[in-house]
Amino acid sequence: MQRVETLAEVEAEVWRQLALCAGDKTHPWRTSVLATINGEMADARLVVIREVDARQKQLLFYTDERAGKVAQLLHHPHGTMVMWCPTLAWQLRCRVRLAMEMSGLSASSRWARIRLSPAAQDYLSPLPPGTALPAVPAHPPVARDYFAVIDATIESIDWLELHPDGHRRAIFDGHGARWVQP
Repeated sequence: MQRVETLAEVEAEVWRQLALCAGDKTHPWRTSVLATINGEMADARLVVIREVDARQKQLLFYTDERAGKVAQLLHHPHGTMVMWCPTLAWQLRCRVRLAMEMSGLSASSRWARIRLSPAAQDYLSPLPPGTALPAVPAHPPVARDYFAVIDATIESIDWLELHPDGHRRAIFDGHGARWVQP
C-alpha cells in the first residue's frame, strides 16, 4: 500500500482497515486490547471486533454478561482500545464509550446467528468467567446463554505510523483532525 499523506486519507484508511478487520480473521486489528477501569486500577484484555459501523463510529464485540469487564463498564463506561498492524506499522489507540445490550434486538439477533455454532459454547457455561475449576474440569450442564453485545463508540482515535522515512502521528476527535508530534 502506498503511504497515505493527508489527514483525510489517513482517517479514511483507518476506517477502511477497521471495516476489513471485522470480516477478516487474519487482520491484526480484529483481536484488539480493551482497557477498562477496575476500581483504582486499569484492566486489559483481548476482544474480537465482530462488526464495524464507520458512520456511527462503532465497534461491536461479544462477551459473557458475567465477565469482569461488564461490571467495570457498567460502573465506568469508558475505555481504550489498542491495535497494532505490523504490515502497515500502524498503532491505533481509540478512546471509546462503552454500552452493553444483553436482551434487546441487538443481542438477540446476533445470538440467533451464532447459537448453533461452536462459538456459542463461549456463552453457555453455567459458571462465570474466571471461576476456579478443579484440576480436571468437567463439562458442566448448560444452564442458559449469557451472550451480550458491547458497543464501543469511538470518541477519539490516536493514529501512529512507524516508518523509516519518519514517524507520524495524528489525532481524530470532536475537535477535528490534526497532526501531533509522534
